Amino acid sequence: MSENQYGFVIPNYNHHLVIADTIKDLIAFDLPILLIDDGSCEETQYVLEQVDGEYSAVTLIRRTENGGKGAAVQTGLQAALDLGWSHVVQVDADGQHDLNDVQRMIDCSKQTPLALISGQPIYDDSISKGRYYGRFITHFWVYVETLSFEIKDSMCGFRVYPLASYQQLISSTALGFKMDFDIEVMVKMSWLGVPVQFVETKVHYPENGISHFHVFEDNVLISLMHARLFFGMLLRLPQLLSRKIRAK
Repeated sequence: MSENQYGFVIPNYNHHLVIADTIKDLIAFDLPILLIDDGSCEETQYVLEQVDGEYSAVTLIRRTENGGKGAAVQTGLQAALDLGWSHVVQVDADGQHDLNDVQRMIDCSKQTPLALISGQPIYDDSISKGRYYGRFITHFWVYVETLSFEIKDSMCGFRVYPLASYQQLISSTALGFKMDFDIEVMVKMSWLGVPVQFVETKVHYPENGISHFHVFEDNVLISLMHARLFFGMLLRLPQLLSRKIRAK
């Protein structure tokens, strides 16, 4: 695995309206880009093909069937491992992330290369009240599952992954394929002892944005995931308590 080889992974499922602008902004960082098509419709496939053809830095990876955000991100992370990258910057395809903060996140990662770096969202009025307050339920359970307040937000998809730690994680556990992925991978990396650091970043939900969050299905999925993580925490309780004592 090459030292300090960074690149972008962008999961995409039917986000065709702003992806070209997102890629254009990311090209300025002079880093390779893995664009993961998670079984999108023909219109999105066409747009992604145009983007792939326009920029030599972009590699388009197609999944023949839609597997969910987690599945698409995992496809990208595995491809990055195969290419020998050391770190992946994950950026969502719907235009909600402030790409002006990409360099800050990379700089933070380079200062602490073993850490998982995540955006800590600062929301504007574009976020719905249900989505905003619903996040606090997950925050509470993540505090319980990690016995720590270290994780300030586990749902933001704007991150820098240290791939050596990710590879160690997936060698011993499975991860969710849908909206549960972002939360689960962060909690389990924390269990491994991977430091988690946060960079404040503005988040805006575009008016023409497409949400793939299914209120009933994904809330049930996330609830079941929290149940598994809670019992996983109980199994690791002596280890987690020992780590907290040593950190004092």
